[in-house]
Amino acid sequence: MQIGQIHNSAELIELIDRIGFLPLLDCGIRGFCAEDLVDEDCRYVVFADGGWDWPLWKWKGEIITEGGHVYGKFFGGKAGFISREWWPDLCNYRRSVHPKPQEDSIEETILMILNEHGSLITRELRALCGFDGPKMRSRFDSYVTRLQMATRIVTEDFVYPHDRHGQEYGWGWSLLTTPEQLYGRDEFRCTRTPQESLERITKHLHKICPTAQTNQIQKLIK
Repeated sequence: MQIGQIHNSAELIELIDRIGFLPLLDCGIRGFCAEDLVDEDCRYVVFADGGWDWPLWKWKGEIITEGGHVYGKFFGGKAGFISREWWPDLCNYRRSVHPKPQEDSIEETILMILNEHGSLITRELRALCGFDGPKMRSRFDSYVTRLQMATRIVTEDFVYPHDRHGQEYGWGWSLLTTPEQLYGRDEFRCTRTPQESLERITKHLHKICPTAQTNQIQKLIK
């Protein structure tokens, strides 16, 4: 992977197809994130009038909906992309170490509400779960992050508000759903044991990140 080699969303989709795993922002391994790999013109910039542009940030929805890749907080609680080829192995391992939420837990409630509604933006889901009081946002987000790390919640797309001219603006809201609803249960079929999936992923990440230390790879996977 060469720093600055990506110039548009199509090239990034192709790269994810090829390597299978790609954090969005810095994950501790130099060169192994979309932010490092895109051209300078695609990175975050602030204009003199206070406005901003960040092409990479705007590509996320296209990579999910057009590229078909899975997006969520999968890398040590940080966001990134997984190709559909590698998704069954990640689920196979992660769900073995992050069991299904216990009955009557907050995590189970979150999943039940998502299953009932299909998909919801984060603030809608938070309100339906009763986390609408002061200082409740970060607490709720931590539950959602854990469920994403457990491969039980993914981002379906991003929803943006529109100004009076009909133009999208702002950072956008994650439209959350379960992978079962978005991709179907067949997507999770894996003939390997969880340990075999872990070993396969570890070997692959060492191959695409040859300079990374073992503990850096382990941090990403677990």
